[in-house]
Amino acid sequence: MSDPVGWVVVHPAATVKATPLMLRLLPEQEVTPPCPAPPAGGRRRHRRVAGGAVEPRQLLASLPDAVRKLDPRVMVRNPVMFVVEVGSVLTTLSAVLSPSVFAWLISCWLWLTVVFANLAEAVAEGRGKAQAETLRRTRSATVARRLRSWRVGMGRDDWEEQRVPAADLRPQDFVVVEAGETVPGDGEVVEGVAAVDESAVTGESAPVIREAGGDRSGVTGGTTVLSDRIVVRITSRPGHTFLDRMIALVEGTTRQKTPNELALNILLACLTVIFILAVVSLQPMAGWAGAEQSITVLVALLVTLIPTTIGALLSAIGIAGMDRLVQRNVIALSGRAVEAAGDVNTLLLDKTGTITLGNRRADSFVPVKGVPRELLADAAQLASLSDGTPEGRSIVELSRRQGVHRDEADFAHGRFVPFSAQTRMSGADFAHDGEFCRIRKGAASAVIHWVVRRGGEVPADARWIADSIAAGGGTPLLVALEDQGGTRILGAVHLKDVVKPGIAERFAELRAMGIRTVMVTGDNPLTAKAVAAEAGVDDYLAEATPERKLARIREEQAGGNLVAMTGDGTNDAPALAQADVGVAMNTGTSAAKEAGNMVDLDSNPTKLIEIVEAGKRLLITRGALTTFSICNDVAKYFAIVPAMFGGAAGYEGLGHLNVMGLHSPSSAIASAIVFNALVIVALIPLALRGVRYAPSSAHDLLRRNLGIYGLGGLVAPFLGIKAIDLLIQYVPGM
Repeated sequence: MSDPVGWVVVHPAATVKATPLMLRLLPEQEVTPPCPAPPAGGRRRHRRVAGGAVEPRQLLASLPDAVRKLDPRVMVRNPVMFVVEVGSVLTTLSAVLSPSVFAWLISCWLWLTVVFANLAEAVAEGRGKAQAETLRRTRSATVARRLRSWRVGMGRDDWEEQRVPAADLRPQDFVVVEAGETVPGDGEVVEGVAAVDESAVTGESAPVIREAGGDRSGVTGGTTVLSDRIVVRITSRPGHTFLDRMIALVEGTTRQKTPNELALNILLACLTVIFILAVVSLQPMAGWAGAEQSITVLVALLVTLIPTTIGALLSAIGIAGMDRLVQRNVIALSGRAVEAAGDVNTLLLDKTGTITLGNRRADSFVPVKGVPRELLADAAQLASLSDGTPEGRSIVELSRRQGVHRDEADFAHGRFVPFSAQTRMSGADFAHDGEFCRIRKGAASAVIHWVVRRGGEVPADARWIADSIAAGGGTPLLVALEDQGGTRILGAVHLKDVVKPGIAERFAELRAMGIRTVMVTGDNPLTAKAVAAEAGVDDYLAEATPERKLARIREEQAGGNLVAMTGDGTNDAPALAQADVGVAMNTGTSAAKEAGNMVDLDSNPTKLIEIVEAGKRLLITRGALTTFSICNDVAKYFAIVPAMFGGAAGYEGLGHLNVMGLHSPSSAIASAIVFNALVIVALIPLALRGVRYAPSSAHDLLRRNLGIYGLGGLVAPFLGIKAIDLLIQYVPGM
């Protein structure tokens, strides 16, 4: 036998013959033509929403929503801006009772400050409304062809169809979808294979294949079948479909604040309370000094003291973080997951469908010494005729290409034995006229154990063939036969896993970001080691059961790591639920998508790099604007405090702090309030776009924040307030 790397095997005279039952099963038949290739879809294109600049048209469209958010029941959720709104009411009452240009100017700009704060959130939420409306129309216009009393294998003539609105479908309903029709709800393909256009959901122009069995059976409501016919089992409840969740998320209506966002809100609320007490105490002090201040001036001082800039933009930053993922075709089911992605340092990836292309295909038959290759191919095909998995179908195709022809008629006297996680084998049993024949194919260790338990002998080269295939990065499926002549191993089917192009370079990028990658797979250690080396991961977990995946994640988390997990199969669901960031592939099963807190519509496992970048950008943006806001307030003190007390008895020295040389106390206060409102509008694009992320240490990030946003927050008010003061001083009454 030659080196199995090339799989050129020279046999001596055959010493093992096919059993009479196997030879009688079926004469040679015509080769069934392969399934046609899916329609060409052109290159992939992603929906991309402008992430930075905000068009004036967009601001105007969001203005009505911003005004509606002035409802105190809405504003109270943002303590900082709620205080500004209360101050606006007080200054307005003061302007009504004691009219003056100064009082009305301050009142108007305080109201504008609140509206601009709401505008930031409204613009962030409004970005997804057009997309949501399109999705909503898709959902409401779909009619489903529901099947009654349907079961696997039922002929089309026996189907009983009922046309119902998609909204009336319930879990476990079966629907048939043919070419040109829209999938009415989330579900799993239970029969058939078809090309599906997912551009309505994912923005991808290239169609994808969805088929019964395996991890590419999941379909999403709103997608369109392009070819063939599939039967889908509905898995979602009305109002809880993936489309419903996507609509709610892109509209921003169900977004919950993240823990860090809540903590920052609490900090801002505490600072606001402190400054309220400080401002209230200034009134008696000012009266004692003979410089008693009006309500309008005190409110103006309070607004410039509290961190209104970050308070106004905080919600928009969070919404924009989720929106950035939507732009990358990732749906985050919680804001907390986006934030956690910024701190991830360990990534677990399922091999099949994530690191590899997903469907392992039969590449060659490698018989043991003394077994004809045709007998091995014939047995493997018989064991795979009713195997609906991609691997099973590829075995049938390979054996037919090599001249072995079988079809379903062979099962007139047979029974298919499906694969199970316990036996790790599948096969077929035949019995006719007192003769029997059992064929099994599966994991090497499982088949060897089956043969030994039935009294058979394992050829010396069987283990070597399996190990050689595994060492080369393939997956060996041993094939065994039991009949009147005994139980014996015929050889192995070499299944090849194809590593996705460019994935090694992407993993190198993750490593540069400080993220350790771990491949998890059910394959044997030799296969896992070979694929891991080719893909460039840092570690691997072989023969991984759902329990072992879960244990590995808990082990990493116990060591203080934040763990991200990507997967697409039902067996990945427990690990996806346990991970801090669980990214389910859209091509995967419904169980996987339900368990994860993110869904990648492109089904690209390396998308996690972009997810991590979006998370880090969210955290950095929040930190940068918080730094800017606090430093911004410090500069505004130099405008307000000297103006209030500079001329009071005993406080003449404060006049020296008027370093900007502002025209008058009233113009100084008005200029600070106007600047305070305008800076919010100016920072909306930055809040939506986010601060650019580049891999660097915490020290470098802090230095950049202080050097750019800290220094910018100090300098900008001096320039802005002075420029506004030069204009305001010409307003009569100022």
